[in-house]
Parts: sequence; structure tokens; C-alpha cells
Amino acid sequence: MNEHYISREIKLKDGGLLEDEQIVELYLKRSENAISETDRKYRTRCLYVAHNILNDLSDAEECLNDTYMTAWNTIPPERPKFLSAFLFRIIKNHSLNRLRYNHRDKREISLSISLSELEECVDGKQNTEDEFDENQLALILNDFLRGLDEEKRFIFIRRYWYMDSIGSIAERCSRTEENVKTILVRIRKQLKKYLEERGISQ
Repeated sequence: MNEHYISREIKLKDGGLLEDEQIVELYLKRSENAISETDRKYRTRCLYVAHNILNDLSDAEECLNDTYMTAWNTIPPERPKFLSAFLFRIIKNHSLNRLRYNHRDKREISLSISLSELEECVDGKQNTEDEFDENQLALILNDFLRGLDEEKRFIFIRRYWYMDSIGSIAERCSRTEENVKTILVRIRKQLKKYLEERGISQ
């Protein structure tokens, strides 16, 4: 995934990175190369996500190892279409669990606020995990993000994918924090309406 939208990386020539589908096939075949190829392609970005949550490289690396183990144990039976989204979801969960274990109250409050901002987009009686599989949700979110302009897409991804602070995003975009907050509020309203139209939220 780049900083603008969720996508699969293009296979590089001459010993470059494998396509996501090729890496998943390695897991399905129980090849030991599955984890090493996953590490080659996604190590840096997974560590960034974990470190942004934990603010500790050692803990982030432990969560990365746990992520690889979880991927190994869940593929099969799972066969993720978007490997990046699959891995980032796993490492976020491991990192948040480690954060709670470490009792880092100040940082945890900040992250809770960030995550709760998106809960308003999927409230209602329907349980998205029960009604829609992960691949379908990823496709819908991709479509939504493609409809945003480049700056809004960047802000959304930095906030809810990489867990960047409002201040960090504002600095990256040369905007005030209030500007960024306003943009995020508008995007969440758009996303909620988008999901409602597709029967995912009420």
C-alpha cells in the first residue's frame, strides 16, 4: 500500500518482490519461503504501523514476528485477496493488545480516540464482520478512496491506516490541525453515507 490508496505492488523484474498472489500461494503450499517473502515486501511498512502505535522498536519487532506467525497459522484456510490489508490488520491487533498490556495510558487514549472516530461510520444493527467478508469490505473501501482527491486520500490513510497524529498529518500537508480535523470529519461523513448506500451501515 502506498500513502494514497490501498493497492497491490507491481511485481518487479530480476529478483524483485513477488506479487501478493504468489506469496499467498507459498503459504497455501506451506513453503518456508512464505514468511521470508512476506518480510521482504512488507517488513518496513508493518514495523511502521506497529511502531506508530507502540512507540517502541523492540515491541514493534515482537508484534511483527507475531504477525508472521498469525499469517502462517491462518493461511490456509484463509486466502486473502489483499495481503497488505490482511497483514496490517493483524499487526494492528497485536500492537494494540501489546499497548494495553504495557498500560501506556496517554498513548492508548490517543489511539482510542483515533479508532473510535471510524466507529461512527459502521454503527447500526448490522455486524460488518458477519454480513460482509474482508475482501468485499476492502474492495468497497478502495472504491471510496479512489473517489477522494489526492490530499484527502493521503490524510485518511495517514490517520486511520498508519495511526498518525493530527499534528503529524498537519505538518506533512502544510495545514493547521483544525484544517485536518475538519477534513477528517467531512471524509467520515462521506464514508458513512457511502457505506449506508451499500447496506453496510445504518
